[in-house]
Amino acid sequence: MSGGTAVLVLEDGRSFRGTPFGATGQTFGEAVFSTGMTGYQETLTDPSYRRQVVVATAPQIGNTGWVSGADRDGNDDESDRIWVAGYVVRDVSPVSSSWRATGTLDGELRRQGVVGISGVDTRALTRHLRTAGAMRCGIFSGDALAADGSTDALVSRVREQPGMAGADLTGEVSTPQRYTVRAHGTERFVVAAVDLGIKTNTPEMMARRGITTHVVPARTTVQELLEFGADGVFLSNGPGDPATQEHLVSLTEAVLARRIPLFGICFGNQILGRALGLGTYKLKFGHRGINQPVLDHRTGRVLVSAHNHGFAVDAPAGQDLQTPFGRARVAFSSLNDGVVEGLECLDLPAFSVQFHPEAAAGPHDAQYLFDRFLALLSGDDPARDGSSGSGAGLAAVPDTVAPLASSTVPVAGGPTMRTATAAAPAAAPAAVPGGATDEEVSA
Repeated sequence: MSGGTAVLVLEDGRSFRGTPFGATGQTFGEAVFSTGMTGYQETLTDPSYRRQVVVATAPQIGNTGWVSGADRDGNDDESDRIWVAGYVVRDVSPVSSSWRATGTLDGELRRQGVVGISGVDTRALTRHLRTAGAMRCGIFSGDALAADGSTDALVSRVREQPGMAGADLTGEVSTPQRYTVRAHGTERFVVAAVDLGIKTNTPEMMARRGITTHVVPARTTVQELLEFGADGVFLSNGPGDPATQEHLVSLTEAVLARRIPLFGICFGNQILGRALGLGTYKLKFGHRGINQPVLDHRTGRVLVSAHNHGFAVDAPAGQDLQTPFGRARVAFSSLNDGVVEGLECLDLPAFSVQFHPEAAAGPHDAQYLFDRFLALLSGDDPARDGSSGSGAGLAAVPDTVAPLASSTVPVAGGPTMRTATAAAPAAAPAAVPGGATDEEVSA
């Protein structure tokens, strides 16, 4: 690690001093926190973190080094590079304690030119972001700090940067050309995965189920999808504001109109929502980590799931929604704040989730959703009640899941769009002073 001083500056003027690690210089992005205790390599290489400065709430990072072997079993990368704009940690482990490690976290950040800062009171920083919300920030060290290290000058530089609302980042992370991940063993189906920032483990999860996946650029048209005979379409995770993605919404509408089986994850959930006529909105500080509880309304089962999203779909849970493509409903909800965590169409073979069932890193509770997609491809989804639209068989929304309160405006062809982001008061997990919950802040 480098010596000297580094400083993290938030757009509201608050600053945190620490020590440089990784590359030195300056970097800008949206300050967000991730509550995962493990999986930092997968987090850093997740394209959904494009243009974000990630704050790790776990108190020590780097214990397992960096694992980038030649084959998948010896490689923990979720893409071919680090995507975060910067990394903020409390303590960098001085030793890499893993037989799989091929390098160190500090060394890999240096190699890829990613600016980091350590020695930060990440608990205080996380509490501040929970209270004030995710915001623009900058990390400064080395010559970038020496040039003009006054707080006012650094804050001015931060405030010149674009925010995440209105950001169209899909083209920056999507593959420029199609590539294929073959099914393991006998091929059962072929799926077109629209790359909005896809993670490596997602096609692997489908390959294990006999699905060959053609990963295609985000600008792909429905005619191009039809040309190679895809049995289904997958919309991946990705960064940015879903309100900017008119092409992807139109593509999804075309897929739905043709009744092609569709499964969306994370950003893909938001794209499906907008194709159904629902609105999307920016969360105050988002959901990021691998310990988020979600309710599956079909079964009443609670999943511990991996999240990385700063936007969400606006839709009421517990009722059928009339959309341009028939009935739909909220299929999953967050048990922390009631945010929509999944949708399903009742009259078409399509569903989506806001979280990450590929679980890289994260718990495996939601991997059965790939089996549900396989059932859709087979033309058989036994879990779907598909009958009267009464919602019979759905698990009730528990009292602890609060509806999100805001004014609404009509959306053409669909229900409503949220214009505010505050959640209505609800029973919350046990709190610690400063407004953070024990589960969400571990540093």
